[in-house]
Amino acid sequence: MMDTSNVPTGPRQNPELEEISPPITVVGPVAWLRTNLFSSPFNTLLTILAVLFLAWAVPPFIRWAFIDATWTFPREVLDGARGPNRGDCAPDGACWIFIQARIGQFLFGFYPADERWRVVLVFILTFGAVAGMLIERIPFKKQNALFLFVILPILSLWLLLGGLGLEVVSSRLWGGFMLTLIIACVGIVLALPLGILLALGRRSELPVVHLLSVMLIEFVRGVPLITVLFMANVMLPLFLPPGTTIDPLLRILVGFTVFTAAYLAEVVRGGLQAIGRGQYEGAASLGLGYWSMMRLIILPQALRISIPAIVNTINGAFMDTTLVAVVGLYDFLNIVRTGSRDANWIGTEIDGFVFCAAIYWICCYGMSRYSISLERKLDTGHKKR
Repeated sequence: MMDTSNVPTGPRQNPELEEISPPITVVGPVAWLRTNLFSSPFNTLLTILAVLFLAWAVPPFIRWAFIDATWTFPREVLDGARGPNRGDCAPDGACWIFIQARIGQFLFGFYPADERWRVVLVFILTFGAVAGMLIERIPFKKQNALFLFVILPILSLWLLLGGLGLEVVSSRLWGGFMLTLIIACVGIVLALPLGILLALGRRSELPVVHLLSVMLIEFVRGVPLITVLFMANVMLPLFLPPGTTIDPLLRILVGFTVFTAAYLAEVVRGGLQAIGRGQYEGAASLGLGYWSMMRLIILPQALRISIPAIVNTINGAFMDTTLVAVVGLYDFLNIVRTGSRDANWIGTEIDGFVFCAAIYWICCYGMSRYSISLERKLDTGHKKR
């Protein structure tokens, strides 16, 4: 029998065949820096300029926002001897006690303080319902969808407006971050299906449907949002019977929804044009009608392709809610700006704007990150970024 005791059985018994770690210039932090920041002389120059800019801008901002900032009220204010004001803040730092003193108004506008629990309850229910739809591990999707799209709007309207046992709160008292979320959520939720219908109408072979869709989309996209809001606020009541009035907030919601739907329609149309002709022919060969073909085969693919553009449009619409200030509504940005003009808080405009920018950035960044995770889940050719 042949002796195999000295025959190597694997690479570990032969030092020449042992695994060797790749050089740091190929993988690891050094390779990442070389590939992304120092890949060429021009990129190297840009990297150096960016580092110099950050070294010039970041330390003063950190000193202003954190080190020299005023975070707590003085003792006499805490004891109730007097109210807070701008004089309680350090002259060279951020005045964050301004945000603390008016945070209730910034979040809820002029909604009665004793009734703000209703707003909080609506936000909790909405967040839970949306999370139940977006998180795959949570069961009962059909029941959750029924609650989110049918029951919750009616329940929220009752809680926010009142009646039937609750104190009535006029929409004129709504404001702050609450109003911004209401306009954005209602407008975007209604605009997406309307935009899909407009996109299908623009690609329709029916002349009347095609013409009406094109006219609406091109007219709305041809004017700025501020014009649409003015038209909705001033001209919409003219088309109603004499003596009929519409709540100002409802008028703004109509204008905001139509404007957002027109832009989403073009985004969805781009996704529809990216679908090959073979998909339509394959659906027709299965005997599917137009609506069944769109619902089961074409639209799922088109919407999947359009996810980045849809989220970009939604982010833009969320930030465009600040324009409702021109028709007299106190959205988040407008109410913070108004608060900084109070006689006790003159000189806090920058503090308020930085606070607003942070909140808007958190909301938009959260939506962007979810869209990236959705792209990964649906495998849309997404690359890690």
